[in-house]
Amino acid sequence: MTLLPPTRRRRTALALGGALAVALAVTLGILRPWLPPAETPPVAAAESGLSPAALTLPDDPEVLVFGDSWTYGSAATVPTDGYAYRLARLIPGDTVVRGVRGSGYQKPGLDGPDFLTRVAGLEQWIDPDLIILQGSINDRRSDAAAYPAAVNAVWDAMSAKYPDVPIVILGPAPHELPVGASTARIDRDLAELAAARGWWYISPVRERWITDENYLRLIDVGVGRKHPSDAGHAYLAEKVAAALERFSTAPVTAADGAKPQPAK
Repeated sequence: MTLLPPTRRRRTALALGGALAVALAVTLGILRPWLPPAETPPVAAAESGLSPAALTLPDDPEVLVFGDSWTYGSAATVPTDGYAYRLARLIPGDTVVRGVRGSGYQKPGLDGPDFLTRVAGLEQWIDPDLIILQGSINDRRSDAAAYPAAVNAVWDAMSAKYPDVPIVILGPAPHELPVGASTARIDRDLAELAAARGWWYISPVRERWITDENYLRLIDVGVGRKHPSDAGHAYLAEKVAAALERFSTAPVTAADGAKPQPAK
C-alpha cells in the first residue's frame, strides 16, 4: 500500500493535535489530580471562611467522640483500644465514645442508623465540653450532590442539642492508597463546610497522616479489613491530641471581638 503525503489541512490538524496532547501531558504532570493535596496544617478555615476561635476547655473536660467504625475501635485488639478511647489517656478529662460501624452522614451502619438519627438518640446524660465529629468514608458511594445538605443537617442537629459546645470536625482518613477520588471529595466538602461555620477541621488526607511508608504498620489489611491496627489507633490518638493542643493555643482573632492573644 502506498501512503500519500498529508495535505496542508491534514498537516495543520496533526500539528494542532500534537500540541494539545503535549499541553495535556504537561498539565497532568504538574497538577496530578489523582493525588491528594500537598501537606498542610490542620484546616482552620478556607480563604473565604470564618476564622475559628481558640479552643478553650475546662481543666477536666468531657469529650464526646462521635463517628464511624474508626471511632468504634474496629480492628483494635479490643474496641476500647481504639483511638477515641486512647485519646482520653493523652488529654485531660474523659471521652464518651459513640461510634457505629459502617455509618455515615448519609449511610446507616451495621449496628446503628445514620449520623443524623444517631445524634437525635444521644443519651440525655451526655454533657460534653467538646465534640469531635469524625468521618466518614462510608459516604463515598452515596449521592455526592446531596452530601453537603446531609452534613449540614447533622451539624445543625448536634449544635442544637449541645449549644455553645465547640465542635471539631475530623475528616476521613484514607483506608487505602492512593487516596480515592470520592474520599478526597468528601475531605474537600467537609473542609469547606467547616470553614463556612468557623469550625476547626482536621484533615488526615491533606496532612498525609497515612503514607506508603507507614500504611502497612497503621492499617490492618487482613482480618481488620483496612481499619487501623493497634499501632494505627495509637497513632491517630496522638495526631488528634496534637491538633487539639494547637487549636487551644491559636490566637484569638479580631473577628472574635478581642485583641489577638494566646488562649488561657
